[in-house]
Amino acid sequence: MSARFSTRRIVLYTLLAAAIIFALTFDSCLMGRYFVYNFSDIGDHEKFDNRTLQKSAQPFQFKRGSNQDLAIRTGRGLQTLSQINNDNDSRAFLVIRNDSILYEGYFKGYTDSNAVPSFSMAKSFTSALIGCAIADGLIGGADDKVTKYLPDLKDPSWNQVSLRHLLNMTSGMDFDEGYYSPFTEAASFYYGRNLRERILDLKTKRPAGQQWEYVSGSTQMLGLVLERVLKGESITAYLQRKIWTPLGMEFDAGWSIDDKKTGMEKTFCCINARARDYAKFGRLYLNKGLWEGKQLVPENWVIESTKPGTAPGCDPQYHFQWWLRPNGAFLARGHLGQYVYVDRKKNLILVRLGASRGELDDWPGFFDILSKYY
Repeated sequence: MSARFSTRRIVLYTLLAAAIIFALTFDSCLMGRYFVYNFSDIGDHEKFDNRTLQKSAQPFQFKRGSNQDLAIRTGRGLQTLSQINNDNDSRAFLVIRNDSILYEGYFKGYTDSNAVPSFSMAKSFTSALIGCAIADGLIGGADDKVTKYLPDLKDPSWNQVSLRHLLNMTSGMDFDEGYYSPFTEAASFYYGRNLRERILDLKTKRPAGQQWEYVSGSTQMLGLVLERVLKGESITAYLQRKIWTPLGMEFDAGWSIDDKKTGMEKTFCCINARARDYAKFGRLYLNKGLWEGKQLVPENWVIESTKPGTAPGCDPQYHFQWWLRPNGAFLARGHLGQYVYVDRKKNLILVRLGASRGELDDWPGFFDILSKYY
């Protein structure tokens, strides 16, 4: 080995060691957390501080049907549902129709008691809470300007942006959704410790209502609106009171926050729960916000959320923080392939949780096909 090559290697190892020491030493800051925790994975619920969502004393239980591990034709030929999920990095998969579990599978050592981060499925929960806050008279309506609730936003262009724009991802927000650099807004929101300050610093780059652009900052800004109108009650506590407890959740869960002492919920992501409890949220929206005879989320809000929007700039596949399918189904969707899929025509709920999407990149398309089998 040449002396020159050896010296290069020593320098490289020294720099690498320095980077690791820096990250470990400054774990409390954004840069340190980014290098220590990157990249996001399904163990992230153990890395960040959480507020607890408590399970119900009387959990709701889906009925148990026959376990139908159907054979489905894919690009690899005829495969069972279990094979498809095992081959594509799933950790949990549920098929529920008419309140009966027709298939329930867990993979790679996971069981029904393992929590999996929702990632951006939390956006759909945040939307539900906005609907609840409107019904409770805490928020006037979706067409209220965001500055009515956040008058301290620094960029004056926010005076033209409504909550509807934020819900529909048409606010014109200047926000880099990339997670591959610690200097993007998305990374600073995910790894940082001061969401409130970062939200108030956000700017717009185009007039509201002109163009759809998926940015997590829109949902986090809605979260700050919620926090302000709740006046001391945490967003987690509001979710517990309005949805979590009434749904009869079976397991304790959590909502990740940015700081242990005065933390704010990461409303753009990071509810951490189990497959059957995610399915109950799907059942709530399947039944247009009605749960066992009680209207938890306003029916008109649920209907509006799960149909294509007509406001300027809307994407026909996205409305009020839900993804829409050509067959009329809709879904909550998150990073690494987390899904709650709802087909009202079939009275069907599908839940898929995974460590990645695997080789099955188009899970929503697969759900459309699978819905024909049940």
